[in-house]
Amino acid sequence: MDIKIIVATHKKYWMPSDDIYLPVHVGKKGKTDLGYQGDDTGDNISDKNTNYCELTGLYWAWKNLKADYKGLSHYRRHFMVKGSKGTKEEKVINRQQLEELLKKTDIILPNPRNYFIETNYSQYVHAHHAQDLDVTRQILDEKYPDYVKAFDETMKSTIGHRFNMFIMKSELFDSYCEWMFDILFELEKRLDISDYSAYDARVFGFVSERLLDIWIKTNKLTYINIPVEFMEKQNWLVKGTKFLERKIGIHR
Repeated sequence: MDIKIIVATHKKYWMPSDDIYLPVHVGKKGKTDLGYQGDDTGDNISDKNTNYCELTGLYWAWKNLKADYKGLSHYRRHFMVKGSKGTKEEKVINRQQLEELLKKTDIILPNPRNYFIETNYSQYVHAHHAQDLDVTRQILDEKYPDYVKAFDETMKSTIGHRFNMFIMKSELFDSYCEWMFDILFELEKRLDISDYSAYDARVFGFVSERLLDIWIKTNKLTYINIPVEFMEKQNWLVKGTKFLERKIGIHR
């Protein structure tokens, strides 16, 4: 299988040695060269990285990368195989393990997040701005009405896939990107984010995380969830504090 998983990064970092991985410097336009493939070549939206996050790398892969299977991971988040042993670096999924999984399903996804006491909609509203999702629904209603049912069901659910991480056949990858970026570019035209914090200004990356499940559900695609390992140490005190701040309406 010809597989390419871009590893979105904005700094030098450890990268898997397996040839299925391609480190991509996202938001590279105007930045110091890190020695990785930049997202500023060919057809690209590198200059939108402040608002689109890793999606500038995804767009680059959609428009410029040729492979039978394409996917996205992050410099500090990688797909693992359940039950694998060793260091974090040794547990990152390799070609052989991935090929076996791809024979069984349309898409590889990270284990979903369960908010338990919150729906996908309420969690987003507590963390960001309600209009981000409300305007997205309006766009779907106008341009892709067949997806509205899945949008509503997904927003009411407490479970969802995050991180914009996935691996799928190139035809599906291209189809998803065409649909998703069409929605996001329209959303960009309609949203006024001039008073958003630097964090909330990453709105199009955040919204896209909520779109993936809607697309998969509507198109009735199969998928396998596998673990994702965070490569750095988690500061759970800081993470918990930020969660509570968002719950009571504090946005930094």
